[in-house]
Amino acid sequence: MSVIEARLKELGVTLPTPPVPVASYVPCTLTGNLVFVSGQIPIADGAIKYVGKLGVDVPMEAGQAAAQLCAINVLAQLKAAIGDLDRVVKVVRVGVFVNATPDYTQHPEVGNGASDLFAAVFGDAGKHARAAIGVGSLPRGVAVEVDAIFEIK
Repeated sequence: MSVIEARLKELGVTLPTPPVPVASYVPCTLTGNLVFVSGQIPIADGAIKYVGKLGVDVPMEAGQAAAQLCAINVLAQLKAAIGDLDRVVKVVRVGVFVNATPDYTQHPEVGNGASDLFAAVFGDAGKHARAAIGVGSLPRGVAVEVDAIFEIK
């Protein structure tokens, strides 16, 4: 078992079979030593979770859980693309898109659901640049979507 897979197990995280894209894109693009993982939504066991809008019907804690689930799906896509998560040198950047009302202001706290997972999994290499952005809607009405860029060896 790889070091990162052991850490995931310690955290109680099981990576799912990566979700299949629902439109015309690829889950990951590799260029040089960078892997760009397409936006992942909160899907578990083939079902969409955390549908709704922050500031109306989704509380911040549920938004954080949605972001964490998105991050788990990001890692599943990454593993499928590179084979071994021990190849990750650095989590470079994370994008967190929050389906929120115009007056919602807790985007950074929602994004921590993803960021905290990456830091727990990769340690110092999991600390990253990030954008947490409020949007008017997301695919399938989900509360959060997360994409990421990784440096690999």
